[in-house]
Amino acid sequence: MQPGTATLTPDGTRIALAGDWVLACAPALAAQVEQLQRRAAATPVFDASGIGRLDTAGASLLLQLGGETGSADRFAGLGARQRALLDTVVRAMHTRPSRPRAPNSVIELFANAGKAVETLWRDLAQLVGFIGLILASLAQSIVRPQRWRVTSLFFHIEQTGLNAVPIVALLSFLVGAVVAFLGATILRDFGATVFTVELISYSFLREFGVLLTAIMIAGRSGSAFTAQIGSMKAREEVDAIRTMGLSPVDVLVLPRVLALLISMPLLSFLAMVAGIVGGAVVCIYTLDISPGMFVHRLNEMTQVKHFWVGMAKAPLFAFLIAAIGCLEGFKVSGSAESVGAHTTSSVVQSIFVVILVDALAAIFFMEIGW
Repeated sequence: MQPGTATLTPDGTRIALAGDWVLACAPALAAQVEQLQRRAAATPVFDASGIGRLDTAGASLLLQLGGETGSADRFAGLGARQRALLDTVVRAMHTRPSRPRAPNSVIELFANAGKAVETLWRDLAQLVGFIGLILASLAQSIVRPQRWRVTSLFFHIEQTGLNAVPIVALLSFLVGAVVAFLGATILRDFGATVFTVELISYSFLREFGVLLTAIMIAGRSGSAFTAQIGSMKAREEVDAIRTMGLSPVDVLVLPRVLALLISMPLLSFLAMVAGIVGGAVVCIYTLDISPGMFVHRLNEMTQVKHFWVGMAKAPLFAFLIAAIGCLEGFKVSGSAESVGAHTTSSVVQSIFVVILVDALAAIFFMEIGW
């Protein structure tokens, strides 16, 4: 490379340009250009026949040397490609950047709605595919007892079931008391406070017992599944499991799914009992309904089908919560921020799906006369 130069004749009317006017020589050329602008005549003649290579940095310095009226025509001796480059730089320097158009609120609203629908559809497709993978792995594990993870299964039963007993029982007891109080307040105006017993048993056996349990399990165990698997993926432990020839679904997912399938119906039954007991306490102390009368009306007026309707939904909710929690864990990209984001997403999706499925189940049972 030959360094670029700019030589001024003694009379200051002609500047001879030579060498390579490229980015590597830009600092030295910029100093020469600054000196020549002070020493040269007002409109000197430029001889650019000695220029070898020219890039956009050198072209910018040439235009700076030529002044505000600088153009390719002022530099005699330029080659065709050099002149074209100089013209391009001139146009770029005199072109004002276009101002960004103000966003249209209506278009932006539809765009956000479209993105949300696309995300929902993509998440639904991934969930359906993951459920299929779990069912396939479960079918293969049933006929191969050596693949069962018994220790992991009992560990997760303890974590998701036994450790959740206090919070499920307490919350259901309190909600049962609140439902009984509200029901008694309304029914008192009609002189029908005794029907509070039916209200409590009907609501907890059919809906509140399993629904409250599912929401608490989604927030407690579903988020824990996501955080555990996400942290393992961030530490590349999931890749290590695959390297050892094991399936992450068999090792990580199936024990958690089976644990929730066992724990959820038991916790739902506990929630039903706790809610009815909470309602019974309110009835006994505020409505003068004796414990014997409460049990008698509960036994006589409550149909057992309401209990089975509630219990039938528990395994379905358990499977969906476990599948969503594990799937979100596998989506973690490797950072703590990603673990937190997918944990939150797991809880939101699980609760949304549980409420949606519960609504569909309510319509289904209503249509078949249950």
